[in-house]
Amino acid sequence: MKTQVCIIGGGPSGLMLSQLLHLKGIDTIVLEKHSREYVLSRIRAGVLEHGFAELMREAQCGERMDAEGEIHEGFFISHDGVLDRVDLEKYSGGSSVVVYGQTELTRDLYDARDKMNGAVIHNAEDVKPHDLTSDKPYVTYRDGDEVIRIDCDYVIGADGFHGVSRKSIPRDVLTEYEKVYPFGWLGVLSRTKPVSPELIYAKHERGFALCSLRSQVLSRYYIQVPLSDSVEDWSDDDFWAELKRRLPQEVADRMETGPSIEKSIAPLRSFVAEPMRYGNLFLAGDAAHIVPPTGARGLNSAASDIYYLYHAMVAHYKDGDDSGLENYSAKALARVWKAQRFSWWMTTLLHTFPDSIPYDQKLQQTDLEYLFSSEKALGSLAENYVGLPF
Repeated sequence: MKTQVCIIGGGPSGLMLSQLLHLKGIDTIVLEKHSREYVLSRIRAGVLEHGFAELMREAQCGERMDAEGEIHEGFFISHDGVLDRVDLEKYSGGSSVVVYGQTELTRDLYDARDKMNGAVIHNAEDVKPHDLTSDKPYVTYRDGDEVIRIDCDYVIGADGFHGVSRKSIPRDVLTEYEKVYPFGWLGVLSRTKPVSPELIYAKHERGFALCSLRSQVLSRYYIQVPLSDSVEDWSDDDFWAELKRRLPQEVADRMETGPSIEKSIAPLRSFVAEPMRYGNLFLAGDAAHIVPPTGARGLNSAASDIYYLYHAMVAHYKDGDDSGLENYSAKALARVWKAQRFSWWMTTLLHTFPDSIPYDQKLQQTDLEYLFSSEKALGSLAENYVGLPF
């Protein structure tokens, strides 16, 4: 097989890039090691920054998002028994975010690729990129006993943190930066009416909590738990009781509870790999960087990678201009590190750290007091939350 761009990873990043390039007449093949059903079963983020929403529309995949997604112009931070609202639209200069589940977004991208007869190959085993520093890279994968080769101009590694793409870069070329937090998030999905029309981030001495939603009949809630906890340690009743303890009484009193549809614990970590290009391999999304979910940057930080790669590939194939490809790593990393900083700040501001001393706690309290006393501080929070410009 032969294509112009071989994309490893059939999650939202890989599918989005494939769709955008296809619309510009650039040929792609997407390789995904799991089945489509498996990919669509993963419960992931639901807050899309305005730039990502615009990319969905440009990819001609935004119709259902615009019809069913919810525009959020603000969110709440609960602290010291007080519920303060951050007005995103006011403090960001008119921007907002869209609440739309990543599962639905991925389904929309799959549907779009199907309609255009896009090449998305599932259950691709033993995917391996080869000759990445030559002008004729290729990718192999196994289908049963048959090894299939795809010759291409470029390889995009959008196969996540555990994927093969980043591991294909020599260790003496790659520098990795990592911070692992001493807690995780226990998340529950339930068919209940959300307790608030906008997200609530709760700082509490017992630990952080988040009230989120997927729709008006589907709620997503999280509480901070020690890394030593397992899902089996938490019954639904125990979860709801602990969540309510960490929320203002007025919120806890109106919360609708019910059986969990899905329950899982996610560890929190920050991670960046540099560079994001090696020869004709370009990393994107979780393959190159991970953020804690606190600032809703996860999928959104991949959006700029896709935006830069999309425009760089179009400039290369249509205009013979390689400057976007040459500058991709530096440009992407500049925005990645800003997302890292914001996620670190939000995580540090709102969580209870097991080894914190009274000095740390006073700083957290002062940071929150300053935030809600300064329009410029609120402007910085809003600007980062809705997404910095690409």
